[in-house]
Parts: sequence; C-alpha cells; structure tokens
Amino acid sequence: MANPSQHTTQDSPQDTAHDLVPLDLSADVVTLTAALCDIESVSLDERRVCDAIEAALVPLEHLTVTRIGNTLVARTELGRDERVVLAGHIDTVPLTKAPANLPTRREGDDLVGRGTVDMKGGVAVQLKAALVTEPSRDLTFVFYEGEEIDSEHNGLLHVQQQRPELIADADFAVLLEPTASQVEGGCKGTLRVDVTARGVAAHSARPWNGRNAIHAAADLLNRLTAYEPATVTVDGLDYHEALNATGIRGGIAGNVIPDECVVTVNYRYAPDKSPEVALAHVAELFEGYDLVELDNAPGARPGLDLPAAKAFVEALGLPVIAKEGWTDVARFSAMDIAAVNFGPGDPNLAHHDDERCPVSQLVSAEAALLRWLA
Repeated sequence: MANPSQHTTQDSPQDTAHDLVPLDLSADVVTLTAALCDIESVSLDERRVCDAIEAALVPLEHLTVTRIGNTLVARTELGRDERVVLAGHIDTVPLTKAPANLPTRREGDDLVGRGTVDMKGGVAVQLKAALVTEPSRDLTFVFYEGEEIDSEHNGLLHVQQQRPELIADADFAVLLEPTASQVEGGCKGTLRVDVTARGVAAHSARPWNGRNAIHAAADLLNRLTAYEPATVTVDGLDYHEALNATGIRGGIAGNVIPDECVVTVNYRYAPDKSPEVALAHVAELFEGYDLVELDNAPGARPGLDLPAAKAFVEALGLPVIAKEGWTDVARFSAMDIAAVNFGPGDPNLAHHDDERCPVSQLVSAEAALLRWLA
C-alpha cells in the first residue's frame, strides 16, 4: 500500500492486474536485470515493464511516484542540499528470431539477451539505488519510454514538456546508458544537412546538351575528403568532431543526364558549439551549394567543474572520457542541468543479436553508485 504522502498519476490505462509481472527489488542486480529484460518492451510496447516497475516502487515510503504515459518519475523529498537525477529508458530495439535473444541466459561470465546492454542493466542499477532510504542527496529517478525511436515518443521529453518541475530542480544528472562502467561526460551535438549539386537534364546519348549533377557532386565529396575535423577540449575532455557523407542520391532514369545530386552530410560537433554555429560552419564549407537543414540536436557540456559532478567522479574513482555520440544528456543540458553517462555494458554491443553484458560490470556499477550515495 502506498504511503499517503505519495501520489501516482496514471495518464494511460492499465490492463487488468493478472498480467502484472512482479519484480523483486531485493534480488541481486544480475537477477533483477534478467527479470527486466524478460519483460519484452520494444519501443511503443513498454506498458508491461512500466507497470512492473511502478508496482515495485510505489510501496517504497521514501519515494513519491508519478506516471506520465509509460514513463515513471520517482522522487525523494528529504531536504538535502543537492538533488540528482538518475535516468534510464525502459524500451529496447526489436527482438531477433534467429538466434532468439530472449529469454535471457547466462553464458560464462556474461548475461546474454536483448536489453542487457541497452539498457536494462542500467535500469536495474537505478532500481537498486531506489532502495536506499537515506541517500546523501535527494534523488529523482526517471524510467522513460520511447528512447529508441523518433524523438516525439521520448518519455523524458514528455516529462520536460508536461511536468518539467519534476526534474528541473536537479543540480546534476546521471544517464545510465552503457559506458562499460566508465564515466562519459556530456555528449556531442549532431547536425544533418542535404547539400545539392545542380545540373541540366539531357539525353544520355547527347550529354553535351546538359550538365551532369552527379559529376558535379565530386567537388562536394572532395571538400569532405580534404576536411580536417577538430578535436575540441571542453571541461577537460577531448571531443573528436566528425564530418561525413552518409548518403547520396541522384538521377531519374538510366538514359537521362541527372540535373540534381543530393549528398546527405552528418556533422558531429563538440558541445562548446551551439546548433546555429554548427550550421554556419557547415554552410561555409559548402559555400556555393544549396543546403537544407534536416535536423540539429545540440550537445551537452559535462559540467565537471560543478560540485555535484566532482563529487560523483571522486566517489566512483573511475576514468572520465568524452561521450563521442549523442545521448539524452543533451535534454538535461537544455534545462541547464549538467549530466554524464555511466552504466554497465559495452555500447559497441548494443542492438547486436548476441547482446551481452559482463556480470562483473552490473555488480561494479551498482557498487559504485551506492558508494556515491552513501
């Protein structure tokens, strides 16, 4: 029974209780990870795992639990000097049929199965931390849906849009994405643009009557080949920028000289740059060509100079490197909350058919987080 001071807001109807899968939070972190993974929760089908997590959290008297769709926010209200968010997504990419990657299984020192790396191992660590009744900091736990698909489905975004007060008062955030149990600070921004080379259509038997846009695109590709990406140091971490063609399309028929060739370019930029500065940089490189911005997600500074971030790094005693990809820490950065990535599992194995996480990383990640909260 929930403590009277708690409240649970249910914005999406639950089915009958008979399909509720119980989670035992007192189980060891490896067993808990396996239990979470075995509740299938491919993106847009997170209800059952959200129900299970909610049922496990609501009886904890030191937490106030709020549900928005299939996203949960659980908060302590202990009056501590600092508040920290621990966040993780509860959806996975689709399962495979051959070989089947659920149910989970042990192979030597690894736990194998969909979600063991990305990222139910991290969610299990969050749940073990939720059992701490007297943490050194006030905690906000976010278990959110829809991370693996289009941003409009992202539960963390929904919280920011609908109930920002649930997370906006935090001093620091930890996203438990897989990092092989290292601390990865901030993240790079990502920009995608279409750059178009123009030509003049003609019959391919008489190419002198036209101008071949695909041939003209060679200049675009040469500019990319000659480009030397920068390494930018932000808050003591080195972010390696990257600018690459990720797609090319042109031509309408086998006997027509193409009048248009479009090269899609992806720029991964250091978190010291704004989206506007990143776009201007790419536009300058491709001066003389039509350029259309497709998407532009800013990065996140790690904020390692902040007291909460320093305390986290010191308590864990682990190496800190730059996050070379983009993660939801950027959503925290947009709210002026410094954030890092830290979680069990090798990110290079995320989404693989034989996704697997060393048991030792699950255990060490839990121990490190509990050491910090002691």
